[in-house]
Amino acid sequence: MNKVSQTWDLDSIFPGGSSSPELKKQLDAVRSQITALKEKVEALNDDLDAEQLKSIVNDMQDVQAGLGQCRAFVGCLTAQDVRDHQAKLLQGDLGQIGAALAGAFTAIDHLLVSIPEEKWQSFFTDEELSELSFSLNERRNVAKTKMGPEMEALATDLGIDGYHAWSHLYYTIVGEMSIEMELDGKAQALSMGQAANLLSNPDPQVRQEVFQKYEEAWAQKAELFASTLNHLAGFRINLYKNRGWDDVLAEPLQINRMERDTLDAMWTAVQGGKPHLAKFLERKAELLDLDQVAWYDLGAPLGEAGKEIPFEDAKTFVVDQFRKFSPEIADFTQQALDKRWVEAENRGGKRPGAFCTSFPLSKESRVFMTYSGTIGSLGTLAHELGHAYHGYVLKDRPMFLRRYAMNVAETASTFGELLVVDGAIKAAASPGEKLGILEDKIGRSVAFFMDIHSRFLFETRFYEARKQGLVSSAQLNELMTEAQKEAFLDSLKEYHPHFWASKLHFYSTGVPFYNFPYTFGYLFSSGVYAKAREEGQGFAQSYANLLADTARMSVEDLARKHLGVDLTKPDFWEAAVQLATDDVEEFLRLTEK
Repeated sequence: MNKVSQTWDLDSIFPGGSSSPELKKQLDAVRSQITALKEKVEALNDDLDAEQLKSIVNDMQDVQAGLGQCRAFVGCLTAQDVRDHQAKLLQGDLGQIGAALAGAFTAIDHLLVSIPEEKWQSFFTDEELSELSFSLNERRNVAKTKMGPEMEALATDLGIDGYHAWSHLYYTIVGEMSIEMELDGKAQALSMGQAANLLSNPDPQVRQEVFQKYEEAWAQKAELFASTLNHLAGFRINLYKNRGWDDVLAEPLQINRMERDTLDAMWTAVQGGKPHLAKFLERKAELLDLDQVAWYDLGAPLGEAGKEIPFEDAKTFVVDQFRKFSPEIADFTQQALDKRWVEAENRGGKRPGAFCTSFPLSKESRVFMTYSGTIGSLGTLAHELGHAYHGYVLKDRPMFLRRYAMNVAETASTFGELLVVDGAIKAAASPGEKLGILEDKIGRSVAFFMDIHSRFLFETRFYEARKQGLVSSAQLNELMTEAQKEAFLDSLKEYHPHFWASKLHFYSTGVPFYNFPYTFGYLFSSGVYAKAREEGQGFAQSYANLLADTARMSVEDLARKHLGVDLTKPDFWEAAVQLATDDVEEFLRLTEK
């Protein structure tokens, strides 16, 4: 068996890293495409015919693909080495190019809005335009709710060195942060990502010490990060006000193509399942010989889940578990590993977290993570490779039909994670190993039901407070702690007050409210997974068909078409929550004294 590298191959995309001549050539090509697109649009009016609209739409998709290729590459460069200053400059260039493209798209959207309804509907008798009808109607409808094209273009331009610049500053500072720890008798400087991995260390003293230093590190930057968060929120609030949007959830819901009733039904079902998770946390405390678990004990392993899983074994196990459900998914995953699409090496200088990014022109993906040998890392590997398979299913679709929302983006990833974690439970060599893996799986339910909910509560309340003025770092700590206590049913001994500073998602300018889609994806994929368990390999094609539709309809329509359920009602969500609470009951049974 060939040893699989833990570093990815980026040279096959653009050789030469941040100094790549091919990258520069592609960026220049994108700039030229944008200029040509603007000139074409300026020459049009609402008398355009179907052929002219198709030409515009094709140009839009071509430039999106080219820019997406560059963005994905630069994103990989800045993630793998936070000290790559040339990549950071390229990120600035991409911001300028993205703003120029957004300006061109705003002008196009204004043109779409100006087309009379009867004529607009007539366009969809054309086969090519009909295929893209969902995307085009979505663009037109959203454009109707925004400011005029000149104002939207101005907001986009100002956002480069304002809104987005604050986000880039945050990522730059976090990338340079580290904490000092003595491990195995040696003093080490750990990146914040490496430090976060230690919160799942079996040694309680290590967890407590790293958490204390972790909190201190974020506290030292609290004023700077509070200022950053306030300015990001202030920009968003003022933009919404000028668009006439009075609900901060209006844009997140629109981006995720879901209704408010669906969000409310989901959180109601989650709330109903939390008492079971509180019982789990209480039992976990007993097993760890603690009065109560603290924040830094949430990832503490139980049983034999603390043993190291070599990366070689992890990748083999993921492929094997995927194969039991779908040979196609397994073959794709093996190919991704063999072609070095995964960056997993545990080293300093990498940004924290994990992600999967798609390269539209190459029709490939790249997965980023820091593999630490734990069952949690095994799950993360499966999770991100699940994202990659989603991209594979859509790779030959038009660009507009590859752009799925974040909430359904978590479907394939969480589905893949469930396949692997449940496979690990079944393959456990001892009761202790089974217990440890089951505990880790339930820990994910704790994360999605409690931790993610705390982020949603915090962010919702923070935005309300920000409308009244700047929110101090002390107030942010209070809002965060209150949200955590409420979301965790006050079941923890100690909380993470500076979580608002440490969670990168709060500083993302790409997706507002980068929280509830995770819980949606977890529960939605749980429902899909339940159907897969019921039907076995026969469901694999139905699963691929569902993924293929994720960018061409609302989530409510997607669920209705492929699962026959109504997401605005509690039934589906309660059934999905029940799968998690069943795990808790099994855990409580296994740990009875």
